[in-house]
Amino acid sequence: MSGETKEIPTIAFRSQKEWEKWLKGNHSAMAGVWLKFAKKKSGIETVTYEEAIEIALCYGWIDSHKKPFDTLHWIQKFSPRGARSIWSKINRDKAEKLIASGKMKSAGLKAIENARQNGSWEKAYDSPGRISVPEDLKLALEKNKKAKAFFETLDSTNRYAILFRIHNAKKEETRIKRLRRFVEMLERNEKIHNKKS
Repeated sequence: MSGETKEIPTIAFRSQKEWEKWLKGNHSAMAGVWLKFAKKKSGIETVTYEEAIEIALCYGWIDSHKKPFDTLHWIQKFSPRGARSIWSKINRDKAEKLIASGKMKSAGLKAIENARQNGSWEKAYDSPGRISVPEDLKLALEKNKKAKAFFETLDSTNRYAILFRIHNAKKEETRIKRLRRFVEMLERNEKIHNKKS
């Protein structure tokens, strides 16, 4: 493919059953879809996010970008999981339950097998509410009081951005470089994400 990108449709499904029917027929042929979700107070019936992610995992797909659509809806991109795609612990746990219940499809099992072979299954990351500060970062912050003081003021988004990037380093030398870089940033009172005014 020469730099082309396939057009990704935006579709609303009224139920999990409709979403599954579409995904069953399209999971291996489509580059992705923007799923349209109704906001809770809209009174419009659509598949819920939880229902959508469950079916996506069954077919080896995953969610990514989320954005507003209109006053009654928001959209989230779902697409086939890449061979080196990282896994969250939440989705790994959901996938294990889907396997145990017999709902997992062959495409989903293939994505899991790829993850087991490349190590991303075991290296699944924590969600923002569950991630903890690793020992090497704790030690580095103890040695740099200014960086530690600023780290303690970070909002959850910036805190998670640092912790996720450290956790997600594939090589030890990459982890060490990232850790050093983040401590230096924190010492200068710099964040990864600055709020837009």
